[in-house]
Amino acid sequence: MTNRTFKVRPVWDTEAGVYYSDADIIGLHIEAQSFEEFEQLVMELGPELIIANHLSDEDLATTPLRDLVPAILIERPLAKAS
Repeated sequence: MTNRTFKVRPVWDTEAGVYYSDADIIGLHIEAQSFEEFEQLVMELGPELIIANHLSDEDLATTPLRDLVPAILIERPLAKAS
């Protein structure tokens, strides 16, 4: 695993009234009505998707656990949702 830091950006969709994810975590596609809900979903789903989509079986078998734990950075929204 070369990338240990993953970024997730909430994007507000005014028409739908939700935040949706713009992320470099493969497979992470979420929508939430509040930033708090968005953040909770990212922290629940992000690690599982990183393990499933960014780590090979060889990575899991040969890399020390401390080196497998990724960082997930969630950006704060730029503008407050109205």
